[in-house]
Amino acid sequence: MNVTTTSSLSLEEFLKQPPDRCELVNGELKPKVSPKFKHSQTQLSLLTAINNWCQAQQTGRVLPEWGILLKRHGTDWVPVPDITYVSYQRLSPDWEEDVPCPVIPELVIEIISPGQSFGELTAKTGDYLKAGIDRIWIVDPQVQTVTIFPQGGGFETLSNQDTIADSLLPHLELPVADLFY
Repeated sequence: MNVTTTSSLSLEEFLKQPPDRCELVNGELKPKVSPKFKHSQTQLSLLTAINNWCQAQQTGRVLPEWGILLKRHGTDWVPVPDITYVSYQRLSPDWEEDVPCPVIPELVIEIISPGQSFGELTAKTGDYLKAGIDRIWIVDPQVQTVTIFPQGGGFETLSNQDTIADSLLPHLELPVADLFY
């Protein structure tokens, strides 16, 4: 399904009535891929683990499908990652406005859905890093891997026998195998 606009859509127009499951990219609406079972199950596993960690550490919040106000190639960009983590250092714990994330989060997680490719999400990862996000995880439920892209370059791919221990989330140890059922 292609959603197109006949003219460039401004950030203000997008925010007034954001369409369901669309991102704002270069002034146009870009539909998100509709998730399937493995994607949704993996998202729930990650969200639960990181949310439990957030509550125990009292250090930030993690949310699914929360749009982020960013810039991409000098234009407004509102991606909607599968999972977003932002610390209380960047966004106060008492902040509760019903709007897209107004600060640059520390971590976004994208889960590959059928019809998406690792290369497609790697390109998006580059845009996230240029926008200032500290860490991006690309999760592939089919091959059961997590690839971590830190600010500054490089990447690390973890598989079922590995454990995620990211310095961005101190004391969180998440076995990759636990993400996939």
